[in-house]
Order: sequence, then structure tokens, then C-alpha cells
Amino acid sequence: MPIRVKRVYDPPSASDGLRILVDRLWPRGLTKEAAALERWDRDVAPSNELRKEFGHDHSRWDEFRARYFAELDANPELVQRLAGEARKGTVTLLFAARDTERNNAVALAEYLRKLAR
Repeated sequence: MPIRVKRVYDPPSASDGLRILVDRLWPRGLTKEAAALERWDRDVAPSNELRKEFGHDHSRWDEFRARYFAELDANPELVQRLAGEARKGTVTLLFAARDTERNNAVALAEYLRKLAR
């Protein structure tokens, strides 16, 4: 299951495959043309409540992941759509956060990879 994770501000590349923004909010200062994405799946992003509580605080990462995974469990149709697309070809999950190691796209990619096992 070829799932990649990339900052939406980084330049697109041919190897990205299907580019999907998975943030609840549109990235600041970015035009739709510059984002070069196929779709914006804000419904697969963490709830506003969870997003605000996490606040990119590293000490809350494990709790954030657990609660986000529970939200994803409650929306299997959204997850199955992404998983199905990843089985067909490369999917790049785009995010706007500065932290490239602890963000919702990284957590979502982990969740999708576990589904594939």
C-alpha cells in the first residue's frame, strides 16, 4: 500500500500520485493552484476539538493518535475509500503542520497501513 506523507507547501512531484489534503483547515497563504491536489478530504481530518486539544504538543502525541484512531474507526467509509485508492496506486497525504513527524497525516498513514495488514 504505497502511502506517502508530505507537507502541502513542498513542491509537487510526479511520484506523488494521488495528492489529498487531509487537514480540517485550508493551509494559510496557499492557493489551490499551488497546492496541486486532487482532493481535500477535511472529513477524514481530526475533529476540531481533538485538533485544538493536541495543539502539536509532543507530550500529547500518543493520546492524540489513540483518540484520532477512534474517530477514524467511527468513519469506516472514509477510511476504506482512502485504503482502496492506495491499493490502486500511490497516495500522498498532504498536511500543513510544521512538525513533519507528529501530525494528523502521519497518524492517518499509520492507521491505513495497519488496515492493510
